[in-house]
Amino acid sequence: MNIQTPSKTLELDRPHVMGILNTTPDSFSDGGSYTDLEKALSHAKAMIEAGVSIIDIGGESTRPGAPEVSLEEELHRVVPIVKEIRQFNQDVWISIDTSKAEVMKQAIEAGADFINDIRSLTEPGALEVVAKAQVPVCIMHMKGQPKTMQVNPQYDDLMQEVDSFLQERIAACEVAGIKRSNIVVDPGFGFGKSIDHNYQLLANLESFHQYGLPVLAGMSRKSMVFKLLNKKPAECVTASVACATIAAEKGAQIIRVHDFEQTLEAMKVVAMTNKNKQIAKNS
Repeated sequence: MNIQTPSKTLELDRPHVMGILNTTPDSFSDGGSYTDLEKALSHAKAMIEAGVSIIDIGGESTRPGAPEVSLEEELHRVVPIVKEIRQFNQDVWISIDTSKAEVMKQAIEAGADFINDIRSLTEPGALEVVAKAQVPVCIMHMKGQPKTMQVNPQYDDLMQEVDSFLQERIAACEVAGIKRSNIVVDPGFGFGKSIDHNYQLLANLESFHQYGLPVLAGMSRKSMVFKLLNKKPAECVTASVACATIAAEKGAQIIRVHDFEQTLEAMKVVAMTNKNKQIAKNS
């Protein structure tokens, strides 16, 4: 299994780490840390040198209650850093965490390879931009919108509702001309989910392999971790890595994280364990 752009391929034969680079002043965990271009580039370089496969750049916070950001402001936050990273390194995959078609378009033109959209290409023009560019896209389940999604989220059947949504968006992507093999699915940890909902998704994460598509899991420093532990998000490194490890063991191919160095080490352990499981089967 792999994902492709017209010029590169990422083999998904092991769990890959997607490092988070928020250029926002108000993200829930690291808001304000990388709004300066020089600091953002330095952080990106550290991720590349450590071995991160994908850098996920976000110019609009999607934390619960977050205000919307104008198109102009989001472009200002993400396009320059995409250009800088691409000038520094041609090989690392650059993902853009956005729902706006114009941000997708300009970021791809600047060197981005991957679209990570919490709204699953439902905004005007988004499907068309991704189809034309022939880049991979991650579609995610979210109940409601960021401003209100965490106000007492309820489901009759969580797994069935997430599955139905993802199936519908996969179909919409294919109709628009996006290659099925370039679609990645994300069950949407923390997006319109209670703590129990999140752990139900994690416990049953392997069910999302039913589509034959790559699975992305993003739980790093989220409320499912810090509320469970009653700690600040930045104090939840160990638990975040534990979630990442469980997700990788359940077959998630892309793990989205803040704490990339610790997670990379954990993923090496998972990959080596899986490799030796295969050796034992074949011997």
